[in-house]
Amino acid sequence: MTSASETPYPERIRRLLDIPVTHAAVAGAQHGYEHVIATLADGRKVFAKAASSVGDLKSGDPAGSTCAVKAQPGGSGGSPPRASRNQPGGSGGSSPRASSAFPRDPAGSTCAVKAQPGGSGGSSPREKEPGSPPRANIFAAEANGLRWLAQADAVPVPQVLGVAEDLLVIELLPPGRPTTEAAEEFGAGLARLHAAGADSFGAPWPGFIASLPLDNTPGREWDGWYAERRLVPYLRKASDNGALSRADVGLVEAVVARIGELAGPPERPSRIHGDLWSGNVLWSGGRGWLIDPAAHGGHRETDLAMLALFGAPYLDVILRGYTGSAPLADGWRDRIPLHQLHPLLVHVCLFGSSYAAQLRSAARAALAA
Repeated sequence: MTSASETPYPERIRRLLDIPVTHAAVAGAQHGYEHVIATLADGRKVFAKAASSVGDLKSGDPAGSTCAVKAQPGGSGGSPPRASRNQPGGSGGSSPRASSAFPRDPAGSTCAVKAQPGGSGGSSPREKEPGSPPRANIFAAEANGLRWLAQADAVPVPQVLGVAEDLLVIELLPPGRPTTEAAEEFGAGLARLHAAGADSFGAPWPGFIASLPLDNTPGREWDGWYAERRLVPYLRKASDNGALSRADVGLVEAVVARIGELAGPPERPSRIHGDLWSGNVLWSGGRGWLIDPAAHGGHRETDLAMLALFGAPYLDVILRGYTGSAPLADGWRDRIPLHQLHPLLVHVCLFGSSYAAQLRSAARAALAA
């Protein structure tokens, strides 16, 4: 680890928070910024994401760079989780009662303790899509999402202590382990979070998922909005990168063409995390905390499908807590593959054709539902 004397980050954190920093250490790096754990003069420990310069964020960093440190407890074995983008100790890897519909290797996440490389090989994404928000907005998007989720007072999230173009500082949470009690309460809290709702599908701020822009243009009907804002842009990018065959593209295009009949009954916009793989649930103090969101108004089944995609600890218990508070519409399990198409397309964009087979399987399952 790099000591405070060897890095400029203590002074930058001090200027942002207006409090001295007694110690800081770089804990990893990804997507054009470094992860820093620091201790403030008042004894608080904080977690920071810091760009070496705003220019680094604007120029675009090759996605999928890996963390340099071991991740904290929160899972073991299995395929390596995507390196965590936020708090130390998100729960990745295999865990009790984890669903394994797809290999556990989520893309582009937060570097906290034990962060490991996610994905493999394949083509890398273009640095910036035409018309996409500057990547200097990436920290503002995360801060907006954390604050918006916190407003629901449903599932705990780390407090945002300060944000600038090149720096985000949040409270550091001590890692723990999931339990059945915590998992059931997390499910019930997630139902309350979704019920808090949103004004529309999308969000009033430009979004990001991993290092990729996330189009949050508001919409009123989920089916068309999901196809236009979550499927088509990433399908086009993956195709342009050469990561998908014509047949693969055709499968997803068939889903887009039938989205109205596949989407299920209409639902009002829910307040969702938007990137809820198991590594973005931090178990601390007997509770499940939400970290590293791509928050927006979306479909509540999207968060549940993402939990299932790479395996969440005690997933059945989480679902029991959720449905005990807010029953889901008939056929929701059959629609899981439809909601998993977006994160799988993101993985193809980030890591190339290694995720094409999983994307094909999900598209075929969505069409067969």
